[in-house]
Amino acid sequence: MNSLEKLLDSLTVEGRLYETQADNAVRCFACGHRCLIREGRRGICQVRFNEGGKLRVPSGYVAALQSDPIEKKPFSHVLPGSNALTFGMLGCDYHCGYCQNWLTSQALRDPASNIAGQFVRQITPAQVVEQSKKVNAKVVVSSYNEPLITSEWAVDIFKEAKQAGLMCAYVSNGNNTPEVMEYLRPYLDAYKVDLKCMDEKKYHSLGGTLKNTLDGIQRAREAGLWVEVVTLVIPGFNDSNDELWDAARFLASLSIDIPWHVTAFHKDYRMIEPDNTDAKTLIRAAEIGREAGLRYVYAGNLPGTVGAYENTQCPKCSYQLVKRSGYVVREYKITSEGKCPKCGEKIPGLWHPDSTQVMLDQGGHPIPL
Repeated sequence: MNSLEKLLDSLTVEGRLYETQADNAVRCFACGHRCLIREGRRGICQVRFNEGGKLRVPSGYVAALQSDPIEKKPFSHVLPGSNALTFGMLGCDYHCGYCQNWLTSQALRDPASNIAGQFVRQITPAQVVEQSKKVNAKVVVSSYNEPLITSEWAVDIFKEAKQAGLMCAYVSNGNNTPEVMEYLRPYLDAYKVDLKCMDEKKYHSLGGTLKNTLDGIQRAREAGLWVEVVTLVIPGFNDSNDELWDAARFLASLSIDIPWHVTAFHKDYRMIEPDNTDAKTLIRAAEIGREAGLRYVYAGNLPGTVGAYENTQCPKCSYQLVKRSGYVVREYKITSEGKCPKCGEKIPGLWHPDSTQVMLDQGGHPIPL
């Protein structure tokens, strides 16, 4: 066991998302892998482990804690222009070769893991919420690594956040289970899912299954959470018209009001051979989403190059409701009732209850609402 594993193992508590099995084994159901973990062994995520017939799970630390615009998560229908305090731990149940957060998500699978240990910071849920107040955040988000595998810790934080009047959100791969969603449901408001592709074989190469993700998206919606979906469009991997159509049609079959973000890939971690995604490809993907019937499609990561696909428009009268430049909200015109002020169309999402316009400071940055 290396020094990072020893440190992380010391920052654990008994989990809540498991059941005991014969011979001191445990069955974890924090994620769709449903690992059967023998005594002294670890789950696929490497951070949930069996000690003496009890499941130990991460608690009491963050490896990343940062204030970002909510648009960076990305959420486009959750309190636009607001700050989101995002926290993450270490570990993941996938092993995507292009992960931009690989230092946290793949910390225990990569030789650079000891570097990741330098970022571990012990903290309490109350201190996380106190930090959210300092940065005037309206949302607390679990991200950077896969939040499902650290759900007990997230709920400890979310309980404090809810008492402080904050919204709570997950940025997840969607590999959830009915048990974990039932556990999270009282504390979560919004859930962003990465729909990585529409090919089962490719999903296996990343460490997951397509069916689990599709079921996970539907499960989150059935739990009453606000759901947005992101597809990182990677040249030669998932950017064919057929695959983009499959993704768009699936989402539209659930609801035409699910926001779909098609975002640009850039070379990172172990995937450095494909070209970076260009604006033309993103616009093509976004147009497919619209043609499939989705009413809210966004193209991200290439600000100023994708036209109206950065903005939120009324699907009925085309009035511009939210104008964005990258992660910056320039205008916000949705009413406090969540409607288009021009035609009265109801716009699905989680909107500001007491403001109809985001004000900008002299530098062109939004003044927190």
